[in-house]
Amino acid sequence: MTYADYRDGKPVILTAALTGGVHGKEANPNLPETPAEIGEAAAAAERAGASIVHLHARRDNGERAFATERFQEVTDAVRARTDDVIVQHSTGGTGAPNDLRAEPLRTDPAPEMASLDMGPLNRYQHLTSENTRGLVAALHAEMQERGIKPELEVFNGGHLNESLAILDSEGSRSLGQPARSAGDELDDPPYLNLVFGGGTTTIPHPRNLLNLVENLPAGVEFNVLAFGPHQLPLTTMGILLGGHVRVGLEDNLYYRKGELAESNAQLVERTAGIAEQLGRPVATPAEAREILGL
Repeated sequence: MTYADYRDGKPVILTAALTGGVHGKEANPNLPETPAEIGEAAAAAERAGASIVHLHARRDNGERAFATERFQEVTDAVRARTDDVIVQHSTGGTGAPNDLRAEPLRTDPAPEMASLDMGPLNRYQHLTSENTRGLVAALHAEMQERGIKPELEVFNGGHLNESLAILDSEGSRSLGQPARSAGDELDDPPYLNLVFGGGTTTIPHPRNLLNLVENLPAGVEFNVLAFGPHQLPLTTMGILLGGHVRVGLEDNLYYRKGELAESNAQLVERTAGIAEQLGRPVATPAEAREILGL
């Protein structure tokens, strides 16, 4: 996508990241943790304009869960309460054992989308994820087998290099070159999520968003995710650059400085209003499926 897509009023896809797996109700009591709470939050986010919900699962004590059975409970609760929202499961996991990372892909039905971390990552004080090429390839292969579209998580510029390697193993979809129509390992259009924040994520600054977007190959769709106080300015900039955006309590606990967000839906509603004000309509789930080739 490009600035021309913004000028043409191409619909923007809003993803709601509802809960994550790091902070819990101790950080914001409005963050959903149980399957029922996550289901209700998904329904409210859909009504506010989200067409994708990014899901994590948690144990009864609030800690992050990876088991297929727990993801099944969460996704069943979401599907029971929503109309048509696209379900995206996380396979990420700073500090998570590799043998559990594919568990979220094995629900019935499979999620339409799943995240795919593209390389090593450090977050917070003790959370590290190696994300070796072997693990990334194994997760990607299982996604292909189950018909799940991957969202390539680009936590920094090096992860964009890794994404390009998957985009075209023969090297014909290189920087600035047109996309091939056949032979790619990913179903078109590839979907890349550009992540900004602390640790080994890209430094959250507008110039770095511009730089990453400038280096995207033609034919991809991109999403912008920024943690904490950077969520509002960088997602707004992503809308202007023709991208899609993700908001929610997983990434940002506050509505404004010193004021906790009331809900995921509150953050989605604000972003939907900004997109509309800037002349980009908010994509319905059906429009999002068409844009992403689901």
